[in-house]
Amino acid sequence: MNHLLLILKREYLNKVRNKSFIIMTFLSPLILVGIFTLVAYLSNVNSDSVRTITILDESQLFVDQFEDTNSIHYKALSDISAEEAKKLSQESEYYGFLYIPKTQTIDELANKITFYSEDSPSLTIMDDIQDAIEEKVNTEKLQEAGIDSKKIEELRIKINTNLETYAGQETSKLGSGLKLIFGGAAGYLLFMFIIIYGNMIMRSVIEEKTSRIIEVIISSVKPMKLLLGKIFGTTLAGITQFVAWMLLIGVFSFVLTSVLGIDPSAVQTPQQQMLEANGSGVEQIAMEVIHEINSLPIANLIIMFILFFIGGYLLYASLYAAIGAAVDSETDTQQFMMPILMPLILAVYVGFFTVIDNPHGTVSQVFSFIPFTSPVVMLMRIPFGVPIWQQIVSVVILFATFMGTVWFASKIYRVGILMYGKKASYKEIIKWLKY
Repeated sequence: MNHLLLILKREYLNKVRNKSFIIMTFLSPLILVGIFTLVAYLSNVNSDSVRTITILDESQLFVDQFEDTNSIHYKALSDISAEEAKKLSQESEYYGFLYIPKTQTIDELANKITFYSEDSPSLTIMDDIQDAIEEKVNTEKLQEAGIDSKKIEELRIKINTNLETYAGQETSKLGSGLKLIFGGAAGYLLFMFIIIYGNMIMRSVIEEKTSRIIEVIISSVKPMKLLLGKIFGTTLAGITQFVAWMLLIGVFSFVLTSVLGIDPSAVQTPQQQMLEANGSGVEQIAMEVIHEINSLPIANLIIMFILFFIGGYLLYASLYAAIGAAVDSETDTQQFMMPILMPLILAVYVGFFTVIDNPHGTVSQVFSFIPFTSPVVMLMRIPFGVPIWQQIVSVVILFATFMGTVWFASKIYRVGILMYGKKASYKEIIKWLKY
């Protein structure tokens, strides 16, 4: 145990004192925050520009149908031909020109309206224009049929289906969306953590093997302790870097937004603009989101996230270390990487394509107990309500498999770490297991 702690400390200090590790710890969050700040800045600049759209309405049906917004100004034209209006808009460098011809019937307008622009217009703007035209046309059509459109609007009932479990717990579409976001984010975070820091362990083993330092170390330490020490040490270094990233992202975000005077909350997506235009309060939606978050089993989610995160990473980290011991260079690892990455990729796809459709289906349940896929799939399922006994069984299977994998990996490690000048094959690795 004393040797294990020494190796763990050595691995941890070697990682955190490395210049590239320190540089990337500070540079990665700075780049990330810089990209998001640039996007927010460009969005603010883009929203400040007002686009002018000229309208020639020969039908005289849509005179007051188009209303100006913060980013769009509608300019009505009259006593001018369509060709002259088109030329005027092009020479004045307006955003676009909307031509509504005069037709014998309203039905003919469906395929007669034309929008001219320099390039392909914004889909959001075109949707707004078409919605305004359709609303007016449908109103006119109803009036022609002798139907009061306002009366129909008053009689229309909007259905809002309440969702509730058999146990009496209320749910909602928003709550289901938040659960899916949390599960997907947790599974994807684990996936990226395994890829980044698993490769770090593998490279560390290859470097020590090629520099022959391992020959001195292995003479006084058992392969199992050496393997575990490298895994735990690199894991702690990865967690340290991850926590530093979270803190630095918060600090850099505050500093950059304060210096540049950018308010990230002021940047609106088309969906938010649509909600405000329809009179839906963003504050009300925020309150509903907070309510749904509070209704989630936060304690259960945090505890299981930590257990599956640690167990899943340790399981794959031991395999990465075994691969590092079996090869002499990083280029030789490609033939062994695919069998490790396939279960991870499968877990992500199964999680997204089955948990979304049916989080308690047979496929979702089966893959949430298989140790090589359970960390990702189970993390996606837990927000939707998984019995505690299933979570416990999955965690036990995961950590038991980790211990078996460490034993398996250490047998490869103890032989492969001293093998030089010979490319390992699957047949060769099977022989090592029998030694």
